[in-house]
Amino acid sequence: MKNPKKEAPFPTKDQVLEFIRESPYPVGKREIARAFHISGDDRVALKELLRDLEGDGAIEKGGRRRLAPPASLPPVGVVIVTGVDVDGELIARPLNWSDPDREPPRIIMKPERRGSPALGEGDRALARLARIRDDLYEGRTIKKLGGDQTAQMVGVYELGPDGGRLRPADRRAKADFIILPQNAMDAAPGDLVVAEVLPSSRHGLKQARVVEVLGGIDQPKAISLIAIHQHGIPVHFPPAAIEQAEAATEPTLAGRTDLRDIPLVTIDGADARDFDDAVFAEPDTDPNNAGGWHLLVAIADVSAYVTPGSPLDKAALDRGNSCYFPDRVVPMLPEALSNELCSLKPGVNRACLAVHIWIDAAGRIKRHRFVRGLMRSAARLTYEQVQAAFDGAPDDLTGPLLDPVIRPLYGAYDVLAHARSRRGTLELDLPERKVRIGEDGKVAEIGVRTRLDSHRLIEEFMIAANVAAAEALEARDTPLLYRVHAEPALDKLEPLREFLKTMGYNLARGTAMRPAAFTNILDKARDTPESELISTVILRSQAQAVYQPDNIGHFGLALERYAHFTSPIRRYADLIVHRALVRAWHLGDGGLSDEEMGRLDKIGELISATERRAADAERDALDRYVAAYLSDRVGATFSGKISGVSNFGLFVTLDETGADGIVPISTLPDDFYDHDEAHHCLLGRRHRRVFRLGERVKARLLEADAITGSMVFRLLNPDGSEMPAGRGSGTGAGHRGRPERRRERERDEAPPSIDAPRPPRRRR
Repeated sequence: MKNPKKEAPFPTKDQVLEFIRESPYPVGKREIARAFHISGDDRVALKELLRDLEGDGAIEKGGRRRLAPPASLPPVGVVIVTGVDVDGELIARPLNWSDPDREPPRIIMKPERRGSPALGEGDRALARLARIRDDLYEGRTIKKLGGDQTAQMVGVYELGPDGGRLRPADRRAKADFIILPQNAMDAAPGDLVVAEVLPSSRHGLKQARVVEVLGGIDQPKAISLIAIHQHGIPVHFPPAAIEQAEAATEPTLAGRTDLRDIPLVTIDGADARDFDDAVFAEPDTDPNNAGGWHLLVAIADVSAYVTPGSPLDKAALDRGNSCYFPDRVVPMLPEALSNELCSLKPGVNRACLAVHIWIDAAGRIKRHRFVRGLMRSAARLTYEQVQAAFDGAPDDLTGPLLDPVIRPLYGAYDVLAHARSRRGTLELDLPERKVRIGEDGKVAEIGVRTRLDSHRLIEEFMIAANVAAAEALEARDTPLLYRVHAEPALDKLEPLREFLKTMGYNLARGTAMRPAAFTNILDKARDTPESELISTVILRSQAQAVYQPDNIGHFGLALERYAHFTSPIRRYADLIVHRALVRAWHLGDGGLSDEEMGRLDKIGELISATERRAADAERDALDRYVAAYLSDRVGATFSGKISGVSNFGLFVTLDETGADGIVPISTLPDDFYDHDEAHHCLLGRRHRRVFRLGERVKARLLEADAITGSMVFRLLNPDGSEMPAGRGSGTGAGHRGRPERRRERERDEAPPSIDAPRPPRRRR
């Protein structure tokens, strides 16, 4: 008789924690259960054990609900090479490290395979990361970002007492670089230049060589050029890609559904130059769908022109998405496509991929059908035009369209908006800065972007189309890139709960967090002095939305499945979804290839990284424009609020312009200050003076540097008088200069929604 199989003992907390810490990659619950032979009812006990470890702060949950020690790096991330160690190994750090209290782990870069791109100091790369210990990782290059330039930086060429100097535009740079006369490339003092770092000794300032002169720093284009070059945004298309785009021809009806008699219209910003989506709505005539609507969303058929593996395709993937700056757009596709053949201009034939969507009176999608069509836009409308027409002030263009087109659009929107409210999405209504550039190329005005129902109308139509795309691909068991947004991690929820409690708001605990829980608090806080503060703190607790082939749903939009379909001109993810639909539903040529289907995970990793790159570049450019706008007002006093708290000082956001900058802790009133992270404040040890997130303040502008985009303020008393100078921090972290990152900012999407279906259009 065989002895009964002996069951493995249930692991202790320490054993599970040791397993997670020793794993080079974040692990999932299934892997832990397999390692300790846990099955049956013991899985419930394991879940409780892991929840306890999260509650203790010993582990944290990252992407795809995988577990790792706190402050761990993800398995794939963007790194920047910082130098070479004594053994000749390339050393890098994570590009987006935002924890001011902890040094980023060191990353030793290893080539992934023969032929991998060579990296040098200053290079950025998408890399696979494996933990060796908490402060040390091994990285293997997936893709070098920002072209083939190595160890390059952008800055201003100046003359110093010992010759030429490069003043880096990157605020994280610790020192200037020496530029010898033979390495100056005819640069004049005050020129914005691109320079590469030269090998040099370990002592004294490093040397650099100018490789490109971009023009005077006072030229209108200089500010956005700094962000473009600093973040490695590709600006030049390969000749083969340009040639392919310019060889494209007007579409014909062959093999397409004729949609030209349907009065589809585009609705965009007044300064938009490309129009890639058009909409139409009418009441559903089906007697079984009383109160329902038939929607039609037509999207430019980019997949007809940008085929898998072509020069255009490779260039588009390298960019990942378009980048938007106040004075220009760096497009994902050449203008022969983005501004012409793929732009749904009125009165001309354009190829489109369109979806018919039927919704019921409650706003639920009943069914949908995708077609490859030929359309002719009935009108190019602006948000302001459409809203004015609906509100009773039509113009010559919108007047004839009011009853047959505009009113039905609002009728369908009303139903979709009620459905959104019922499912409980996360509604963060934070102000968004808008920079208007004058004819001289300088900042003419900084204000807050207006939100109209016409904006929300287009958003709801695009969300419905994106959901339909995901459903249509799932119906054919076709792999796709989902747009996923995980629920907030426990290590962010608990501090948020404690902070909200101090403000009189209760965020209930539960097994499954829902976005409606946050929206209920936001509704209660609306029209109160702390409304914007509550919105900001909740936004910072959210996870970052990414692209991946594994669906975990979209928390912010409260959707089980979601894919980006509506902006293939400016997002590579949407182009992938278009190709998948073409393949799955047999809509013609240009479908997703087998090779692409096999590497959707890598494509998702890459375009998630390029999206983050673009967002950082856009934000940095905006900071520089605002700093330039305020540079002649140094010494002036402004009203604002505390928008960030850290152990090295405060961040203040001004009411007038939305500009923000640092208040060094050394300038605070005479005391020693401790950073109370849970309550988002600095607390004086002796006098118990508190500086809290959201507090109204007056501040004097001390510095405004358009080159780095940084601003320094000093707080004043409410009557505008000076506060006595301070002594620093009581946590052993006095003022250490400007932080590498200005503050922990929005994690993913621009307000007002956690995942706006398309970015605002700006003049190209």
